[in-house]
Amino acid sequence: MAAPITMLILCTSFLSLSLLSTAFTSRDYADALEKSILFFEGQRSGPLPSNQRLKWRGNSGLSDGASYHVDLVGGYYDAGDNVKFGLPMAFTTTMLAWSVIEFGGSMHSQIGNANTALRWATDYLLKAATATPDSLYVQVGDPNMDHKCWERPEDMDTPRNVYKVSAQNPGSDVAAETAAALAAASIVFKDSDPSYSAKLLQTAKNVFDFADKYRGSYSDSLNSVVCPFYCSYSGYQDELLWGASWMHRATQDSSYLSYIQSNGHTMGSDNDDFSFSWDDKRAGTKVLLSKDFLEKSTSEFQLYKSHSDNYICSLIPGSSGFQAQYTPGGLLYKASESNLQYVTTTTFLLLTYAKYLSTNGGVVTCGTSTVTAESLIAQAKKQVDYILGDNPAKMSYMVGFGERYPQHVHHRGSSVPSIKAHPDRINCNNGFQYLYANSPNPNVLAGAVIGGPDSKDNFADDRNNYQQSEPATYINAPFVGALAFFSGKA
Repeated sequence: MAAPITMLILCTSFLSLSLLSTAFTSRDYADALEKSILFFEGQRSGPLPSNQRLKWRGNSGLSDGASYHVDLVGGYYDAGDNVKFGLPMAFTTTMLAWSVIEFGGSMHSQIGNANTALRWATDYLLKAATATPDSLYVQVGDPNMDHKCWERPEDMDTPRNVYKVSAQNPGSDVAAETAAALAAASIVFKDSDPSYSAKLLQTAKNVFDFADKYRGSYSDSLNSVVCPFYCSYSGYQDELLWGASWMHRATQDSSYLSYIQSNGHTMGSDNDDFSFSWDDKRAGTKVLLSKDFLEKSTSEFQLYKSHSDNYICSLIPGSSGFQAQYTPGGLLYKASESNLQYVTTTTFLLLTYAKYLSTNGGVVTCGTSTVTAESLIAQAKKQVDYILGDNPAKMSYMVGFGERYPQHVHHRGSSVPSIKAHPDRINCNNGFQYLYANSPNPNVLAGAVIGGPDSKDNFADDRNNYQQSEPATYINAPFVGALAFFSGKA
């Protein structure tokens, strides 16, 4: 029997060593946090400031809105193209703000960069919301034309059409998400810049009222301009409740509590939902509102705590109500296209709910068993570590982090030689040679988290495989909060 025992000890020792070799330190998480925020500089539209750190980017979209006599310069390109889509940009903004609200205390030297990334978005959303009365500008760029070109944003010559929602052509989904973004950001800037915070909050109130008064989906109003790119598949009810929840959090005005009580039943509060994304806000709303029940025992929100528990139980293997799908390597798997967007939002909700629970001595109730805040954190850590390289492929899915990361990212600005290296214009069709090139992207889009592997942990580092290799602002935004949390752990 001596040999098997020795073998067991050796195996155990080897396992310990292998675990140590892939374990990340708080310094690693801090490095990833810095890069996750830096990524947003690669997505900037408009004139770049002198302290721009991603030097391969240049000014772009400097006349956005001008032909319509409005100033819509600034904001972010959503992913690997050169369109400014309002719904995902607003959701990105909300999640950046929520990341700072919950985990800003762990960001240390990066809090300034996080606030700068947030303000780049809110400055644009303020323009979009205040340029024309009873209107909200929700998009710059014709996506159908943009996607026929492979151009750097600095060379962009595709139509910069401007699209808005109005009383006649409503967009409650995009408007309520914009209100949520502005309200959440007002909390972030309340102490550091009170006047800016007040402007954000007043604009949020106006935009939310507009969203609620003129009800309808922007997909119906704008059709092929936003569909199938960012079609509002879940409808607009979830955004109205989400927007009201953020208005309640930012203002503590009882009228929003009344709104939530009166409208919650028709806006999804009675249903369990197991996804959280730029399109579907229901799971996030329930976690957000559960805070009031846990902290203040606000009885109206007990329902949201119960639904938050059901959402969490669906993610925890072995618990009653478990229904999530994981890859053999342990990654949450929701969709073949841009799966990591669901991983980062879910991870954020796990950590935020764990914070609310631990602050108030709460637990998750899954049938007859309970799940602790520590279990939620452990589950979140598995997802974060997988993204950073602790996975079967030993591949970091954050560009520029770790020894091995994607080299062929589906991103126009990153894949085409920069204007610093190649000052001459590279036109619409000439850019496609870089899309199909085998060589790595010449410009490193540091911090970008891409779509990620498939259901079997397989990943093709192929620029043309946008489902797996395209980054997006809404993948990164919730990941900022998650990385901040773990960077704060000694």
